This record gives sequence, C-alpha cells and structure tokens, in this order.
Amino acid sequence: MSQILNANRIKISNQIKQHKLVAILRLKQQSDVAPLINCLVNAGINALEITSNTPGFEQEIAKARAAYKNTLIGAGTIINTALAQQAIDAGAQFIVTPNTNQAVVELAHRHGLPVLMGALTPTDVANAIEHNADIIKVFPAGSMGINYFKALTGPFSDVPLMPVGGINLDNLTHWFAAGACAVAVSSDFSQPLNNKQQYDTLSQLVCKYISAVAHLTN
Repeated sequence: MSQILNANRIKISNQIKQHKLVAILRLKQQSDVAPLINCLVNAGINALEITSNTPGFEQEIAKARAAYKNTLIGAGTIINTALAQQAIDAGAQFIVTPNTNQAVVELAHRHGLPVLMGALTPTDVANAIEHNADIIKVFPAGSMGINYFKALTGPFSDVPLMPVGGINLDNLTHWFAAGACAVAVSSDFSQPLNNKQQYDTLSQLVCKYISAVAHLTN
C-alpha cells in the first residue's frame, strides 16, 4: 500500500512540474468559486488550489473533483493538520502550505498526497527538505524579489523551488530563468466573475499565461 501511495504522490508532483502553472483561488464568497473554476479549466488550467480561507473550501474541492476529472484540485493555505484533514476528506489531490510544518507533510503522505510546503529563508528550505516536502513553495517570493529567489537556487540547486506571490505575465519567464520548477498565480486569476465580459477577459488572460509557459518548453 505504501508503494502505491508514494507512486501517487510522485505522479502528482511530477504533473505539477510538467504543467508549470498553478492557479490559486482565494475568494470571499463561496458562490463565486464554481464559476471561476469553470472559466480557468475551460481556458486550459490543469492544476488549481482552493485556499482554506475561502468559505466552503471543502465543499468546493469535492464539487471540483467531481466535475473536472482531468484537472488537479488541491487545497491551499493549509497551516495545520486539522485543515489538512478537512482537505484530505474533501478529496484534495495536493496540499499547499504557507508555512513549514512537519506534521502536515506526514499526514498528507500517509494519504499519498504531495505537499507544496511554504518556506522563505535558507533555514526554512532546509527544514522543509528534512520534512520530505515534495515541492518547496518560496513565499512570499515577490516581496523578496527574483534575485533573492535565484540566490536560493545556489545551495539548493537540486531542490524543486516554486515561487508564489508577485508572479505575473511581465515577470513570469524571469522566475523560470531564475530556476523555478513551477509557479503559482493568485491575483490575476482569483476574481469573481459577474458577467460574460469578465469571463471572456479572464479566459484570454489565462491563455496568455499558458502560451508563455508553453514557450518555455519549446
């Protein structure tokens, strides 16, 4: 059983790295979640996380898992094991934390789920590695800057580092040039859609992101 769980965890981690782009959904109204997911998935997003401070996040994870079989649905802002268990029970396929927490990793791994673990300093990164985090989420990356992120890739050159915070179309390729294995985007994607124009505008923006990422692998 443990081999199967480990294989699933590795498979999902590799898929995230292959997709290179994770959409973060952090909304104030639960009713805004489903329309936003519909837009993002139809525009081509393959991996997304619903944050725990979005009302009804567990329900929306369960609904998204049922509706979008080919999309990775994860849970974000998982700061402790209580939230992690809620996310796991809802069917989350990966766990994302803003902090470094060994207990969250251990719980997620028992269920065959990878953890994208938050870290900022070299000590945080080293601790996350010790805790067996699958991907290290450097957060808040934008506040520290690309040069700081690139400096981290020196001592941690073999570690999958994913910057989160401050990622946008203007700097997207620079983060990958600095050594990112993937990126997560929130502010451009996480917005209520109140009409068709907003839906279409976001769809076009997502397509631009996906095109930019696609060019990195060509």
